[in-house]
Amino acid sequence: MANLFMAFEPLAGRRHVEVTERKTAADFARLLRAVSDELYPEAERIVLVCDNLNTHGPSSLYEAFEPAEARRLAARFEWHYTPKHASWLNVAEMELSALARQCLDRRIPDLEALRREVGAWEEKRNAAVVKVDWQFTTADARVKLKRLYPIIELQ
Repeated sequence: MANLFMAFEPLAGRRHVEVTERKTAADFARLLRAVSDELYPEAERIVLVCDNLNTHGPSSLYEAFEPAEARRLAARFEWHYTPKHASWLNVAEMELSALARQCLDRRIPDLEALRREVGAWEEKRNAAVVKVDWQFTTADARVKLKRLYPIIELQ
């Protein structure tokens, strides 16, 4: 068993996948530090869209790092969460689906082989600059997710 974390910038066609042994808050925090300090060191703010898993929050940073480091990292991110009933809105999950179909469609014997295979997939996909052509509009959301939008009655 292994876990895959993915950071994906859909409009740039850039993704980064981390293979870990477990799916802990500390593992997620280490991914966020890599995103912050290695992938986007010059960014003032990094917009992060996550699902609602209990480890996908700023508290994971405090679990993994000293308070000053956790605070520094937490301040770099702008946190947004997909609705619990609409995780299909998370484009990283669509990319993970592509990864599963294109790379993980067979048994991979060990963690190092998995890291090599996923790394090769990531490199090839990034080189091809595969972007997401997101066509779900605000108008579509208002229809599909109407129960989430407040009803304002004008007098």
